[in-house]
This record gives sequence, C-alpha cells and structure tokens, in this order.
Amino acid sequence: MVNIRTIERGTKRYYYLEHTIREGKEFKNKRIYLGQTLPKNIDEIKDKFLYELLEEMHKKRLIEIKNRFNSEYKSYPESYKKKYIEAFAIKFTYNTNRIEGGTLTLKDTADLLQNSITPKNKSVKDVKETEAHEKVFYEMLKNKKKLTLATVLYWHKELLKETDSEIAGKIRKHPVAIARSKAVLPLPAELDTLLYEFFRWYNKNYGKLNPVIMAALTHLKFVSIHPFSDGNGRISRLMMNQTFHSQDYPMLNIEYSNRKAYYTALERSQTQKRDHIFVQYLVKRYLKEYKKG
Repeated sequence: MVNIRTIERGTKRYYYLEHTIREGKEFKNKRIYLGQTLPKNIDEIKDKFLYELLEEMHKKRLIEIKNRFNSEYKSYPESYKKKYIEAFAIKFTYNTNRIEGGTLTLKDTADLLQNSITPKNKSVKDVKETEAHEKVFYEMLKNKKKLTLATVLYWHKELLKETDSEIAGKIRKHPVAIARSKAVLPLPAELDTLLYEFFRWYNKNYGKLNPVIMAALTHLKFVSIHPFSDGNGRISRLMMNQTFHSQDYPMLNIEYSNRKAYYTALERSQTQKRDHIFVQYLVKRYLKEYKKG
C-alpha cells in the first residue's frame, strides 16, 4: 500500500510517498518527495511510483525469463519451433474465446485447428471465430512493430467478418456495458479522443516501460476504452501478446480456469481508476507462469 507521509519542520510541511517492499528476507521503505503541497495528479504519481517499484523488484527475474526463453527457443529445431507456436496458438485461442463465452473445449479447438475436424453440436459462430482467431494470432506474430489503430481495426475485422460483418473492424456508435461488472464504459462520443490519447500514450511509453508492465497497461487501457461492439477482450489480449512478442518476451496465456481473478483485477482497476491493480496482477501471473523449475 502506498502511503502519503507528512513531515513537519518548524512551520513547514513536506509530503512524501512511501511504500514498503520485501527484498529477500528484509523489508525496505521506499520514498519519493512530493513537495510542500500535494500535487493535483497524485493518483498518477502513485501509479508511476508503483510501476517503478514493481520493475525494481522484478526486473532481474523478468530479464532472466526473457533470456532463458530466447536461449531455449533458439536451440529448438525448426520443426519443434513450429509445434511450440501451434500449441500456444491452440491454447491461447481456446482460452481467450472461452473467457468470452465460446463453447468449444480445448479438444474441440485442437481437432479443428490441427486436423480440420469440425466439432459436433457446436455453433457455426463459435467454430468460425475459433478459426478466425487463429488466423489473426498468426498475423500478430508477423507484426513486430509498434501497434497502430489501423492494425487493430484490421485484426478486429478479420476476427468477426464471417460472424458479424456489420460491426467487424468498426468503432461502435452505441453505448455498451460489461455483464456482471460495475465498470462504466465510455460513451461513443468519447471514443475518438480516447483512442487518440491511448496511442499517444502507447507510442510515448513503448520501449521505455518494462515490456511486462507495458503489456498489462496496453491490455487494461484498451479494454477499458471498449471501442468495439464485441471482441474487445480478445483484441486486447492479442495486443498484450503482441507487446510481449515484439520485444522478445514469451507470450502469456490467460487461462479460462483463472478467469475469476483476471476479471476481479480488471474490474477493480476500472472502478477504482487505479491501473496498478491490474498491472500487479499480471506481473505476478507472468512470474508464476515462467518461474524456473
């Protein structure tokens, strides 16, 4: 928990941000000076302070994950590299669609994508969107540049063009809400400005923030704008993994079985307007996924 500490010296008052972190078996107090008056953008400063602390705490482990992954991946024969990517594509496609209400099982998804076996008693929509997501995933792998709105619109169009062509690749013109969430989403009139601000933020911070923190914020900020009528979660998770992949970090599969913690972190960040809640969740999830041994 970040606390504001006040120190009085004579008639003057000085403000600091403080947070206690654990380093091995020791606890250390980290502090930054705010000034003699509290800044108006104190929440933004708190989040930036927490990101810096997160990076300080985990930078070594995150770089080790990146280096170990790349070393191991480069040692694979080309045939195994292909199998590794195929396996990730299947699991990622299954989980990201299942989180959004898709009905295909992992076995259904593997049979469909590996062997072109269409599952019985499953909707045509779910089958087509599974095939489309795999296609967009491989498109994403080819793009190691910074994201643009044009790229994201193209991914969305490819994802939904066969199941909902009316909304595919188009910014919504109507209000939306997330079922079972208290988060309030932007109105259509706000979207152009919010998307402009999002990509300005993205271009300013890409390559400066740690890629894991950047991936978490990219996901959170974009899905909170919710610019599409449908498919926002799937697109934001593709954007998250493109942020990892484009900077040579291993990608992350958010599993359907862990959806409750994932949804909770998203909703808490959105309703409390504190980005660091989701960032902390994703960093911990990433470290757990790639812990050695």
